[in-house]
Amino acid sequence: MATTGPIFACAFAILCALFHAARPELILTVVNNCPFTVYPAIQPNAGHPVLENGGFPLQTLTHRSFRAPDQLWSGRIWGRTGCTHSSGKFQCATGDCNSRIECNGLGGAPPATLAQITLHHGQNDFSSYGVSLVDGFNLPMTVTPHEGKGVCPVVGCRADLLATCPDELKFRSPAGGVAGCKSGCEAFRTDELCCRNHYNSPQTCRASSFSEFFKHACPATFTYAHDSPSLMHECSSPRELKVIFCH
Repeated sequence: MATTGPIFACAFAILCALFHAARPELILTVVNNCPFTVYPAIQPNAGHPVLENGGFPLQTLTHRSFRAPDQLWSGRIWGRTGCTHSSGKFQCATGDCNSRIECNGLGGAPPATLAQITLHHGQNDFSSYGVSLVDGFNLPMTVTPHEGKGVCPVVGCRADLLATCPDELKFRSPAGGVAGCKSGCEAFRTDELCCRNHYNSPQTCRASSFSEFFKHACPATFTYAHDSPSLMHECSSPRELKVIFCH
C-alpha cells in the first residue's frame, strides 16, 4: 500500500496532462476589414480575466488572434473609432474607455456595436455568441464560428447604419461627421426606451420605433433589452470565433 500512492498519483498526473494536451485550443480572432484603423476593446464579465490587456490598435486589413482561457470566459468586444493622439492624450469618438488604449476591464462609451461572447473551453461544451445594438451602432460587425458542431450561424450586422441613421439618433464626432447611431435609450433616456424600473421585464420591455430601425436592417442582432435575434444557435466546441469589423 505504501508504494501504490505515489504510483497512482504519478499515473493520474500523466492522464491529466494527456487530457489537457488533447483538448483543442479555442482561439479568438479579431479582424479589421474596415478601411481605417480600429481599436478593439475587450471587457470581461465579473470574475473573468482581462484578455490582451483589454484593448489594442488594429490597422486596416489585419487581424489579431489569441488563445482563450482554459476555463469558462464571458465578456464583450467592440471597436473604437475616430481615435486620435492629441497633446499627449488618447481619445476615441466612439467606444472610448476613459481615454485609454488598453481598457484593462473598463467598459466603453456608447454608441458602440457589441459582440457578446460566452466560451466553454472543452469537449461537448456550448459557446454562446451574439451581436448587440442595444447600446447603439458604430461599426458593422459579425461573429463567425469555425469548426463547431451543431447549429453555428454567422450572426451580426453587416449594414453600415451611419448613412441611414435617423436624425434624432445621429451621434456626431468632434469633427462634425456622423460617428455613430444612438439607441433610443441613449438619445432620450426614458424608462420605457431603456427598459428600466416598471419597464424592466419581458412583459413591459417592448420594441420601439427606434429599435425597429436597427432590427429591420440587422435582424440577427439584439436591439433592446429583452429582444431575441432572428438567428439562434447551439454551437458546441468551436475551434475559433472570429469577430469581424466591416465584413
